[in-house]
Amino acid sequence: MIRVAFALAQREFTRFIRQPQRVVGTVAQPILFWLFLGSGFSSSFRAPGMEHISYLEYFYPGVLLMMMLFASIFSSITIIEDRDAGFLQSVLVAPVSRMAIVLGKVFGGTAIALVQTLIFTVAAPFLGLSLNAGSLVLLLGAYVLASMGFAAMGFFFAWPMRSSSGFHAIMMVFLMPLWMLSGALFPIERVPGWLHVLMNINPVAHALVLLRTPFYMTAGQAFADQRYQIALAVTVVWTAACLLGSMARVQKRDKGAALR
Repeated sequence: MIRVAFALAQREFTRFIRQPQRVVGTVAQPILFWLFLGSGFSSSFRAPGMEHISYLEYFYPGVLLMMMLFASIFSSITIIEDRDAGFLQSVLVAPVSRMAIVLGKVFGGTAIALVQTLIFTVAAPFLGLSLNAGSLVLLLGAYVLASMGFAAMGFFFAWPMRSSSGFHAIMMVFLMPLWMLSGALFPIERVPGWLHVLMNINPVAHALVLLRTPFYMTAGQAFADQRYQIALAVTVVWTAACLLGSMARVQKRDKGAALR
């Protein structure tokens, strides 16, 4: 099963790097968003306890999250393309575990997201953000964990879809609120009460904590921080739930048309 999963993941990644316009678009769009929005709000950004942080610096982990979220989930659109091309049907009838399909797509989406976020991580020193060895390991672990959760969530929604345009429409309506209510655009501390509740139950907000913390704490400080502990626990549970949900959905056989 693992061999089949890695073969499918390699296929996903190879397909990605052989489409240069897709590579450029997925990397350039968040960077431009970060530069324009970050520069525009820098003069008016005043967050409690973050007076010394510019909006470009505050928004930086949010853009990393955006890259991972959109790259991981939209890589699942290949499920619909493979079904239309007949490739998915050939895999389904092959004598391999259906769980290998889930793991292959998730691993492939995770690899695609990692490439993009690692490229953008190079910008951290230019913002005055430094990472020691322990913090870098924490950050890479957060990349892998969150990307797997996002890719599994994308798989869960893409599997029953028959139209790529329908998948795009549903995902944009679903993804944008998740990202906007994660704390990527504004801090959670001074929002209205109802919004505070929504942001606290949003699993993407906890993934952002895992991304932001290594830039300001050592590994020892992070694991001793209660907020980081809660974020790590929520993200692990959420990622596992997305994987199990995707596996359960794949195991369910589609019913054929009823005969009359």
